[in-house]
Amino acid sequence: MTILFMVLIIIFFMKFLNFIISKKKYKNYEKLSIFECGYDPLSKNRLPFSMQFYLISVLFLIFDVEISLILPFIDNNMYYLFEPYYLMMIIFGILLFGLLLEWYEGVISWFK
Repeated sequence: MTILFMVLIIIFFMKFLNFIISKKKYKNYEKLSIFECGYDPLSKNRLPFSMQFYLISVLFLIFDVEISLILPFIDNNMYYLFEPYYLMMIIFGILLFGLLLEWYEGVISWFK
């Protein structure tokens, strides 16, 4: 019982000491405001968002998920079985077809 009491006293003492030491001595508006890559969230004027950046980030996520589907096949026993090998080739073919289609449509090019 006394050990529990001592532990509680130490915890409360450390919390109280942290509260006293970590008091902010000054209030600076710039340090208290939100910093989001130089973007002021309180202003009403917004800069236009690049749709090309959004499309490339979505394509990255899609291709990243598809590549994560291929990775388990590397560790699998595909030397003895042909089904995982064919399934991996189908997934890789779909991935390559999607990449070529995006390249042909001009989605991947940053400047138009």
